[in-house]
Amino acid sequence: MTLPTTDTRVTYPQGALESASRVLHVEPREDGRSAVLLDVTAFHPVDSAWPDQGPDRGDLASGSHSWPVVDCVVGATDGSALYLGGESPVRKGTEGWAFVVVHLVEGAAPAEGDDVVVRVDDTYRAAVSAGHTGCHLASLALNRALAGRWKKEVAPDALGAPNFDALAIETTVIGEFGSVDRYRLGKSLRRKGFSTEDFDTAAAAAAVNATLAAWTATAAPIGIAADGQGLTDRRRWVCDLPGERAEIPCGGTHLTSLAGITVTVRLELADADGTPVLLMDTMVSTS
Repeated sequence: MTLPTTDTRVTYPQGALESASRVLHVEPREDGRSAVLLDVTAFHPVDSAWPDQGPDRGDLASGSHSWPVVDCVVGATDGSALYLGGESPVRKGTEGWAFVVVHLVEGAAPAEGDDVVVRVDDTYRAAVSAGHTGCHLASLALNRALAGRWKKEVAPDALGAPNFDALAIETTVIGEFGSVDRYRLGKSLRRKGFSTEDFDTAAAAAAVNATLAAWTATAAPIGIAADGQGLTDRRRWVCDLPGERAEIPCGGTHLTSLAGITVTVRLELADADGTPVLLMDTMVSTS
């Protein structure tokens, strides 16, 4: 039961829905599931450090046998033990550790050394990829719409606007054809120079949606630039918007272009224990 010494090679960033893989390690878990590690996988795992996009759906197959993957998470190993998700005592990229995609199956599992085919549910992948693409576009459009509210200089986003998204984001949940972002508009953000006075959500949403309509009308191509095939290799979402290129660090999955999609947002102000919160609900539709 030798554990891997190198990161799992991943093919999902380039859109792969299948991979021919070798089983490197199988480990029974206390909950009755088995953790299966492969040399290469097309399966997107959830990362506990920033769980905005959940795991793919699908199975592992060999001949007439198949094993549905009930969960898929980022794991870590120092060669002596396997840690799943939040159990890991180190951050991704720590020297001397391998970071792996852990496929969890119920009960019986393929054997170490077996060759299997990873099969991803393409319909679900496409729906979540649309949601993730819409999320990036909406965050950039929101930054642009709120640029006039900054009284101090702050770090810019990929298109040069003050990066409200990065400075205020609390949580992001990406689902099928959409996402929900939650931003805190508390004292720390105001000290950075952001004004919350007379915040008009309807006007801000209208500005965001106008920008989104102009961008999606271009049918611009989308790509993933990667420094390598390892799970922890740096990857960036790249989209050539009108007159400007956006590059955002991202480990998720995406559409290949803006062709045939419409992205719209709703904005709502709420209160969380006395702190104002901005909620952005992003919706993606396809034609």
